[in-house]
Amino acid sequence: MEKIDLSGKRVLVTGGSQGIGAEICRELASCGADVLVNYFRNKEKAEKVVDEIKVAYSVKAYPVKADVSVASEVQEMFKVLDQQLGGIDILVNNAGSESVIHVLDMQEAEWERVMNINLKGPFLCAQEAGKRMEKSGGGVIINISSIHDSVPRKGLTHYCSAKAGLKMLSKCLSLELAESNVRVVSIAPGAIETEMNREEIARFGVDKFEKWIPQGRIGTVGDVAKSVAFLASDYASYINGADLYVDGAYMNHTIQYDPRPPRTTSK
Repeated sequence: MEKIDLSGKRVLVTGGSQGIGAEICRELASCGADVLVNYFRNKEKAEKVVDEIKVAYSVKAYPVKADVSVASEVQEMFKVLDQQLGGIDILVNNAGSESVIHVLDMQEAEWERVMNINLKGPFLCAQEAGKRMEKSGGGVIINISSIHDSVPRKGLTHYCSAKAGLKMLSKCLSLELAESNVRVVSIAPGAIETEMNREEIARFGVDKFEKWIPQGRIGTVGDVAKSVAFLASDYASYINGADLYVDGAYMNHTIQYDPRPPRTTSK
């Protein structure tokens, strides 16, 4: 397949300063898109991503600070977007947060924090982007979910619930915004190695993940970023309201034992 061409497209990636978000910014820029890199705390990392993009590709790139769970900050971020890029064609709702806590020990404040970032934030950003896309003739909204929108996990009741809500939000948005020529899809990554979790994965055991994941390897940020580029492109022009699981079939491997008899070699 030819290199995806997103030349002239205007993109906002939330949580774009590191990990999956940073790689999405780089990938979309490599396809010719101008990129606004949202961050909450990591200004230096966001500026580094912007600098990398400017050096490597002939596109515009800017950092912008905002807490996506706060409506006023989201509105201000989109004002910056209007000023810097003149509008938006592609929104990638990537910003997210999790914490591992036993459900009986979870405080209300932590439940609300995780729900607000992972679910309220994408709603607020999609609303602002949708208004602009409606006026400009269309666009694409891509929500970065998780296999835990369907697969429960101990210690992540709040996170799993938020991602399940994000999956349904994507479907509802796809219905309501299709009439405005706006496509909405979700991407649900599985086990993806980033600079933030690399040491944790190593402590837990890379070999365990390689055994559990049918494709035999942990995913990379590039696996997710390339999927985003595809769904943002005209190659995916008839994909709307869908959930793409980027996990090497990890979520389908619930049953770990293998009852199959030994294979016989045919002659």
